[in-house]
Amino acid sequence: MMRVTITGTGTPIMVPGRAGPGVVVQIDGGTVFQFDVGRGTTLRLTEAGVKLPDITAVFVTHHHSDHLVGLSDLAMSHWLEQQPEQSDALRLVAPDGPAADIAERVLEPWQPEMTLRAAHTGRSANARIEVTRFEATEAITPVFASGEVTVSAIQVRHEPVIPAVAYRIDTPAGSVAISGDTAVCPNLERIATGASVLVQEAFHRSAIPDGLLSDPEAIAEYHSELSDIGEMADRAGVGTLMLTHLIPPPQGPEDKVGFVNEIKRAGYHGPVVVADDLDTIGIALHER
Repeated sequence: MMRVTITGTGTPIMVPGRAGPGVVVQIDGGTVFQFDVGRGTTLRLTEAGVKLPDITAVFVTHHHSDHLVGLSDLAMSHWLEQQPEQSDALRLVAPDGPAADIAERVLEPWQPEMTLRAAHTGRSANARIEVTRFEATEAITPVFASGEVTVSAIQVRHEPVIPAVAYRIDTPAGSVAISGDTAVCPNLERIATGASVLVQEAFHRSAIPDGLLSDPEAIAEYHSELSDIGEMADRAGVGTLMLTHLIPPPQGPEDKVGFVNEIKRAGYHGPVVVADDLDTIGIALHER
């Protein structure tokens, strides 16, 4: 069994009830992957029943702050929830560039506090983040492997943010693709092809209220519009489409229906989940 839970459906705009972007993938046997670490991620993980020391690795899609601002909180909470005699680093995988640079420095301001806390509690070391970098390329590239589980990445289109990547997790139970922030593009379609679940950012152009965005056209250029998502998901044979990073955030069931209808008009007729925080999809072996 593999479980895909959205830890945050939000964007840089603060919305009650929607934490910053993130997805946790739990795989039977004890593997736990967190993708992106937006505001409130640590709380959402705890609400989802994840014990922070059990996190196998964190994966970052790009260096926009709304996807990374929760990292120091997660790293220190991961440390504090370990037994005092433990000091395991939080493992993090990121494309070489600003995201990896930020991850390596994010705990620096907290060193005096952690040193004090470690001395007071008898811990042998401060919290640490162990960063693994990879080159973001136009090819689907494995970036992490454990047993029968493989995580791959490919560069996507979120210019001027370079690099930005999408990820794919392949397991015996099936596969999950995670778009990160991107316009729909051939590389995204390639990594999503045949996925059991595609966790996809979504921009609903016709539903943008006046004044929500300073420049809707500029925002649309590097995010995924619903019509493009529907066409791509149909071509790629995606099993279930899970929409997140919702622009604009739905205010109720009717708004969610609007997202779904746009997707279906574009040609995709599989299941569509317009996600709220902590929505979960399970993938069993026989569903592959």
